Amino acid sequence: MRSDVVDGKIAFPGRILFLYEDLALVRAQLDGVEVPWDAALARIDNISTDEITPGWVCFYFDETLGEYSLVGLRGGVIKHMDIARGGFSVIVSGKSKGCGSSRETAPYSEQAAGIRLVIAENIEKIYGNNCQNIGLLTSTDFGLIPKILNGESVALSAFTQGLDPVATDIVESGGLFAYNRRRLSGEVVPPTLTTPARPLNLVEKIIARHVIVDAAAGTVGVQAVQPGDAVFVRTGIRFSHDYTTAMAQASFKAALGEGARVNEPSSIYAFRDHLTFLGDVMSQQHRDMGLLDKATALATIQRAFCAEQGIRLYDETADGTGSEAICHNAVLEDLALPGDVVVGTDSHTCTAGALGCFAFGVGSTDMANTWYTKDIRVKVPESVRFELTGEPSPEVTAKDIMLSIMALPYIRNGQAIGKVLEFGGPGVRALPMDERATLTNMAVEAGATSGVIAADDEVLRYLAQMRPGLDVEGLRDRLLLPDPGAAYAETFHVDLTDLALMVATPGDPRNGVPLSSLTTPIAIDIAYGGSCTGGKMADMDMYASVLGAALEQGLTVADGVELYIQFGSQKIKQYAVDKGYLALFDRAGAHTIDPSCGACIKAGPGVSREAGQVTVSAINRNFPGRSGPGNVYLASPLVVAASAIKGRLASPNEIWGATGSAGERRHTPAPV
Repeated sequence: MRSDVVDGKIAFPGRILFLYEDLALVRAQLDGVEVPWDAALARIDNISTDEITPGWVCFYFDETLGEYSLVGLRGGVIKHMDIARGGFSVIVSGKSKGCGSSRETAPYSEQAAGIRLVIAENIEKIYGNNCQNIGLLTSTDFGLIPKILNGESVALSAFTQGLDPVATDIVESGGLFAYNRRRLSGEVVPPTLTTPARPLNLVEKIIARHVIVDAAAGTVGVQAVQPGDAVFVRTGIRFSHDYTTAMAQASFKAALGEGARVNEPSSIYAFRDHLTFLGDVMSQQHRDMGLLDKATALATIQRAFCAEQGIRLYDETADGTGSEAICHNAVLEDLALPGDVVVGTDSHTCTAGALGCFAFGVGSTDMANTWYTKDIRVKVPESVRFELTGEPSPEVTAKDIMLSIMALPYIRNGQAIGKVLEFGGPGVRALPMDERATLTNMAVEAGATSGVIAADDEVLRYLAQMRPGLDVEGLRDRLLLPDPGAAYAETFHVDLTDLALMVATPGDPRNGVPLSSLTTPIAIDIAYGGSCTGGKMADMDMYASVLGAALEQGLTVADGVELYIQFGSQKIKQYAVDKGYLALFDRAGAHTIDPSCGACIKAGPGVSREAGQVTVSAINRNFPGRSGPGNVYLASPLVVAASAIKGRLASPNEIWGATGSAGERRHTPAPV
């Protein structure tokens, strides 16, 4: 039981920080003024983990994080040590607290600053799990606020209402490691699964195949699961990256001892992919704080841990020009197979859902535990079905499909939080793998646990191409389909025929609007094509189709605009070399960059440098400050390339129109 529980209750003696939309009221509280609770006042929504701990803060992985908690909030209203010095024990905000990255540094920083309870209208799934894992309490009950203000203690049961039995035990234990100690000693026992046979949707079917029945005997698999079932499942691929490996290994060794060994290192991978080009863009202020050394140390710790444990590390290339691959691209190209359960310390782990996997992001504590046990706790999620029909026009891509879906009220209101987005229908079947991966990659931007697409012959074709020698025909028993009559929380029918070319306006990827609705021209300073979302082979084809058409007209990147194209892996770079795209990109005026997450996380060329700059980007999220201080519009690779030529947000049809059929240009890039 938690050490802070007395007679079944917990006291919160500190102050409450109300994160109202009126930032002057936030600043007043930080300066010591007691601002009263007013339920009628608007509170800040969509506080991302990027704002709680901006990328540079994540170079720390100890209690120093508490000094910098929430310093990225809405342009920096919260300063160094504000939360830690303020005497706060509770933070209150609006919708979707903790959206975005899976970084456990975010809730850890709040806890290290003295926060013991987070209250918000809804709590994003990965952030909420991370809070449970480290013992930070969360609630969506604003009725607790008057009680806490009156000095009343709150029953621990108030923080376990609606949780599954495993999550309840974790909260009551004070965190995941404490729970696992109780579980391994037999003090607590996960519930026995009694779900009867029923039609299963795709993710339910994958989970059922991997449920641990008897950990000691190693038996897995049950006939059925249903939403809400609390289970442990056997993982396939487990991976971490250079932002997270150090924190995970510290937790692993703190809990199990310096000599602890990971379970089955052959299925564990690590990636040096996020911070490869950090030195090219780090500010002098952050250098003076010693943060470049901190970031370099993360890579050193990662290399040492991987060597010690026998873990395959996708490191920087031997010539030092970049990384071997971004983790999500490598998982697709090299590692995962249909039907796998894939977990990684990155929210975009869901990308592997394009292979027909149940793939999702976890925090460092979850990863440290699965290194030891090879299992991961899962509360069986509900699924939302998106049935795609019709044929889109040539300029409409998977990015446009996702920006349109995420603009739905269902998504914007947080109703997809914790669910799985299952994409199906003839509109999906017509998409190549790279475009399917864009759909699943961005499911997390909807607040979903994951996105998934049933594997088919296109997946087998892709695997045969990417992994010569793999017996793809032997994988057919892994090509799972949802059962007829399977249940869904909601079903949406999306006709792609009339789908508009989309952009997401700055601040949130759910801000999708038709490009044509922006009646005032939006001048741009930077166009960025890259990241796991926009740096795939099909994306390279799209950049080439627009830039090639521009060159035929004597056009190059507009004056005053910087265009960056970054590859998701060395395989993708080689594909571009073989196609002759590097020469084409160079002639068009683009800067090409070796693989790394780069500008997507403010860690490489392509970041904005001033608040007044405008970027159009093919990345997956545009939360404030994530890619620099400027404003970021999200768009497809086609729009990114066209905008770079025009110097403003532009449709690819503005380039293609002068050189022939748009359809031919999209699917047959211009010759070099």
